Amino acid sequence: MAAPSDTSELKGLIASGALDPREIVAVIGKTEGNGGANDFTRALATLSFALALEPHLGRAKEAIMSEIAFVWSGGTEGVLSPHATVFTRSNASTIPPASPRLALGLAMTRDIAPDEFGTPAHVILVADAVRQALADADIKDPADVHYVQVKGPLLTPAAIASAKAAGQALVTDDPNGSKPFARGAMALGVAVGLGEVQAEKVTPASIARDMNLYSKVASTSAGGELTKCEIILFGNSPSASSDYSIGHATLKDALDASAVGAAARSANAAVEDIVTVFAKAEASTMLRGRRTTMYSDADINYERHARAAVGAVIASVTGDPAIFLSGGTEHQCPPGEAPIAAIVRARS
Repeated sequence: MAAPSDTSELKGLIASGALDPREIVAVIGKTEGNGGANDFTRALATLSFALALEPHLGRAKEAIMSEIAFVWSGGTEGVLSPHATVFTRSNASTIPPASPRLALGLAMTRDIAPDEFGTPAHVILVADAVRQALADADIKDPADVHYVQVKGPLLTPAAIASAKAAGQALVTDDPNGSKPFARGAMALGVAVGLGEVQAEKVTPASIARDMNLYSKVASTSAGGELTKCEIILFGNSPSASSDYSIGHATLKDALDASAVGAAARSANAAVEDIVTVFAKAEASTMLRGRRTTMYSDADINYERHARAAVGAVIASVTGDPAIFLSGGTEHQCPPGEAPIAAIVRARS
């Protein structure tokens, strides 16, 4: 993508017949915004893609935006490339291959009320939607899930002002400061929905604080362009007939290049089979015994430091800078670690 509004390659794929727009169910991509509460490139990208699809789908952009899951993460620091990955689902009758193949499930919560935001109620809403997505993907065993992308709202200034006027208590009155609560609640929702964490262990005091509660496959992002949480669950299903499969691993730290190959091997493939990578970037004050300035730099946000560093490490292995990489790992893998997933061309 040459800009957040650039849909030329999408249109080209449709015009060539390589992509049937009626089969599009999700779009996940990176924009060159700042990734903060005031990053409007995400909304611009969604609007642009919906407008590009209008003439092909015969529906208004509002309907398209409600039917297709659009997940954008702002921030393409360093070598990261602005791009979009388009996911399609075909109902064509085919014989499933011998091994489980890539399947995705979609679900969406209702609107998250400001006073629910960052609370156990937020977690339960996401957990319920994760279970719906699991069924939609026709995946019976949660162990076959390798990546769950959740995008949800953060607390906007307008939402904060409205809640205060109504006398509602909020977890924070800082829009940018609400991002950890959003990411944390959504990640715990994935953990509860997949059985990685028991619901009764999630308390108001644990969200965005007790990092010993986590999911190994959650990847969550927050933005002001949403009011609901969108869940896109990826795994391998024996009923799927895709040409791809998916695996995951854990980045032990920002320099863990070996995790890229581990994610591919998790899908019974090798690095050269990788089609695309999804990961999170964890900032740290110390890295392998050396001090970093990620958290003390007043000029550059710590998430931007982390995205630039981890993006370069992953791209050095894959040779492809079109990586979906977002910052903030609250409740996503053990403290200090981060998730990584790889979609690969299936070998068998």
